[in-house]
Amino acid sequence: MLLTCDPTDTAAGMRLLEDLTTNANQVQQQVLKEILTQNANTEYLKAFLDGHATMNIFKNKVPVVNYEDIVPYIERIANGEPSDIISAQPITELLTSSGTSGGQPKMMPSTAQELERKAFFYNILVPVMNTYVEGLDEGKAMYLLFIKPEISTPAGLVARPVLTSYYKSSNFRDRPFNKFNVYTSPDETILCPDSKQSMYCQLLCGLVQRTEVLRVGAVFASAFLRAIKFLEDHWQELCLNIRTGQLSDWITDPSCKNAMSLILSKPMPGLADLIEHECSGISWEGIIRKLWPRTKYVEVIVTGSMAQYISTLEFYSGGPPLVSTMYASSECYFGINLKPLCKPCDVSYTLLPNMAYFEFLPFIEDHEEKIQDEVCCNGKSDLKSGINEEEWVKSETVDLVNVKVGHYYELVVTTFTGLYRYRVGDILMVTGFHNSAPQFRFVQRRNVVLSIDTDKTSEEDLLKAVTEAKLIIEPLGFLMTEYTSYADTTSIPGHYVLFWELQMRENTDQLPELDPVVMEQCCYRVEESLDSVYRRCRRKDKSIGPLEIRVVKHGTFDALMDFCLSQGSSVNQYKTPRCIKSDEATRVLDSRVVARFFSKNVPSWEPFRIEAKNLPSDRHRAV
Repeated sequence: MLLTCDPTDTAAGMRLLEDLTTNANQVQQQVLKEILTQNANTEYLKAFLDGHATMNIFKNKVPVVNYEDIVPYIERIANGEPSDIISAQPITELLTSSGTSGGQPKMMPSTAQELERKAFFYNILVPVMNTYVEGLDEGKAMYLLFIKPEISTPAGLVARPVLTSYYKSSNFRDRPFNKFNVYTSPDETILCPDSKQSMYCQLLCGLVQRTEVLRVGAVFASAFLRAIKFLEDHWQELCLNIRTGQLSDWITDPSCKNAMSLILSKPMPGLADLIEHECSGISWEGIIRKLWPRTKYVEVIVTGSMAQYISTLEFYSGGPPLVSTMYASSECYFGINLKPLCKPCDVSYTLLPNMAYFEFLPFIEDHEEKIQDEVCCNGKSDLKSGINEEEWVKSETVDLVNVKVGHYYELVVTTFTGLYRYRVGDILMVTGFHNSAPQFRFVQRRNVVLSIDTDKTSEEDLLKAVTEAKLIIEPLGFLMTEYTSYADTTSIPGHYVLFWELQMRENTDQLPELDPVVMEQCCYRVEESLDSVYRRCRRKDKSIGPLEIRVVKHGTFDALMDFCLSQGSSVNQYKTPRCIKSDEATRVLDSRVVARFFSKNVPSWEPFRIEAKNLPSDRHRAV
């Protein structure tokens, strides 16, 4: 089901949304019928359906799967086998996910038609914003958008992040003029492969056009705050460029230079003085409103792990609301926020029934007590960190229109691009309905305990990394009796903090002075043992700071347990949380810190490579 939307026709766009959400069940049935009809003869579906492409047979015969179940099919396509293993349409590229498998980014199939579906999704967002915010056609958007590295598979397919794919596509580069969505950044600066040059030039464009800017933003809250930190570090040089009308000579990308010559066309000393006055103040509180006074809102994703940045964003923004417009992933674009000016804590996304076929694995309510026992350590989190597989129903899924308000579900998708009953890993709570279409609040990623930017570290990942670091201290006579962690976002960029309780084998109470070199090696070993996405964020994107280990005195984790029990946890079910999200619990740990150490070295990283494999070509192999 491929729809189109004219972003400049607000009334027609809203009518289309009303039609989709009113007829959500019929649209979902049509979507599944189209997917099955189109792909019934693929190797994957033939193994289960045997030519009978009906909804009931599909749900009874095709299993709900994880990435590990489908990775052999993805690898075969990456190595040159035909797309019809999983998709009747040609797979044109693979989209790398921020989630990982075996330490490397997951790869999701994509087609040329899917880019059209994403273009529709972006277009339908415009009428929604125009309904709530007037005059967006009277200025520009300073959206800071970036591309990331890509690779080629042995078969020549490109593998790259989903946003890089879209920004490099003709759907973005050759998009028709839309008066409601004019960017301050020329495409050349967005598509610049050097992230530092791209950031510098985009901020410079935004400053030069400051009086035209009506909204600012980036995709994620973390990326926007990283831009503010970059501005703090480079505002004097930016002012010099504006004052002289000359671009810094370290900007060497030819396309960027050519594009900037049209923006920075003459000296502007008055503008430079104004920016210098605002940036040289004692406090940067409200700096967004000061530099871009016409800003109506800040558009960034502040749901899920990005919620930890809300207070910092509000400090810098100076009043404009924070707007989260969309919910999407590498697998599929899912839904939009129909009340974009709501408070960040109230954001719910309405899933668009034409984007994919949606099912939901219900959360078993018997685990409510276990959730409550961890509230003291997980702050306002609704679910405990690292939900176990056995806590999810394996066979019975719920259709989109049959979910229940207040219940929790894991999202399962069947896409037009070759994913069938695939567990996305997102935990959602139903907050209500818009017509017949349910609205969901994003709660968390399944099994993720730590996240600063696009990294997603699970409890298993953390245990593996800590176990590797323990090998450094154990020969020296140290025992690690307990550990936990949290994501510290009080500085930009944020960083991982690990709390370690250590003791000597011979004496449980007295801890000798710790060798900083050894402990710094432990920090580095933990980082080096984390997955490729974390290491890329550290090394290339610089969106995560050096990992920190805080050693706490003997008995600290007993004090943490006492605190949790005082907050209502059950002594019978208590276990040390591997991630702390409660400020009060963090203070219990911080008050007992005896030493702090940071990683002095940056972990290794290089773009992952897909090695050619001699994979079996059994045309009827099942999952």
